[in-house]
Amino acid sequence: MTPRLGVRANARQFSLLVLVNAFVGAMVGLERSVLPVLAEESFGLAARSAVLSFIAVFGGTKAISNYLAGRLGDRYGRKPVLVAGWVLALPVPVALVWAPSWGWIVAANALLGVSQGLAWSTTVVMKIDLAGPARRGLAMGLNEFAGYVAVAGAALGTGWLAAARAGSPFTVGLALAAAGLLLSVFAVRETRGHAALEAAETDAPAPPGDALRRTSRGDPTLASVSRAGLVNNLNDGVAWGLFPLVFAAAGLDLQRIGALAALYPAVWGVGQLVTGPLSDRVGRKPLIVAGMAVQAVGVAAVATATAFPGWAAAAVLLGVGTAMVYPTLLAAVGDAAHPSRRAAAVGTYRLWRDAGYVVGALGAGLIADLAGIDAALWAVAALTGASAVDVALRFREG
Repeated sequence: MTPRLGVRANARQFSLLVLVNAFVGAMVGLERSVLPVLAEESFGLAARSAVLSFIAVFGGTKAISNYLAGRLGDRYGRKPVLVAGWVLALPVPVALVWAPSWGWIVAANALLGVSQGLAWSTTVVMKIDLAGPARRGLAMGLNEFAGYVAVAGAALGTGWLAAARAGSPFTVGLALAAAGLLLSVFAVRETRGHAALEAAETDAPAPPGDALRRTSRGDPTLASVSRAGLVNNLNDGVAWGLFPLVFAAAGLDLQRIGALAALYPAVWGVGQLVTGPLSDRVGRKPLIVAGMAVQAVGVAAVATATAFPGWAAAAVLLGVGTAMVYPTLLAAVGDAAHPSRRAAAVGTYRLWRDAGYVVGALGAGLIADLAGIDAALWAVAALTGASAVDVALRFREG
């Protein structure tokens, strides 16, 4: 059958990939409300940089596997990469449940990072393939909505399970990984033919130079997008690793910490249903610049708040800002990258974006150890504001 481009024309496969990405997101959401607190309470870690080590390892392996996913997806096809990501996810929940030491947790997160890089990057590329050029923002909004609403649901659920002492909160991860693997093997179809069709329909030849160079520094728009993505995930790493420690130090229990940990990705996820298609109409740049500025305010608000209502408002602000930025950055990469090199460009962008977890975990953890968590949060807020200025100056709407 000849491929056709468009979300409506590929509704069945597109919807299936939305579901698959929800399982991908839930796998990482299992850890967001519980692990930072367990690091202190169950494993005796006192240094903030040590607590955040699992996020740095996760981000590093995910960043590298994002890049490899793009290269492999262009060369061998999208589906084999997606299946490989799910195979690598299967041992992760087992390791988290039975971990005898913090080193096991860190090792499990290294494997989770590889799995997430392969699986999430591939679902992104496959949806861009199917959607075609007209509705990329919508496609990315739906993809990231599914992933991050699932992150929120899993964070909320594990917080409840941990508070209720109802067994390990990580056991559900095995069912999620098995479901994602079965759907990817037996129901998902290859989409590389759709990218080839779009490439045949475009008048522009593939640009010279490889995707790594162009996306990192050769193309001003792609380079500014990569830097903004890095700062965005730096924020997410800080929210994942430091926010629960702030809340726990104020005396909140695990259930309320779980609610706050879920609120930010929930707003982020649902908001992308609006911001993704909105970027198709108003352009990518306005949403990226404004979104980075709102994120900066949200991080600063966490540092200034002292009780649950203030932190909830800050989480909503951070979620709104991230929703404005996240699908729009991916759509911007899809706009600027030639279809024949799309997977490699997306993989390179996601390499830099997820390197933000490493920078955030190590940098913010070090600042928190030396000057306190509030100082780390203010530093991150200032960097995020600077990123908004960078995009305003360097991004060129295509």
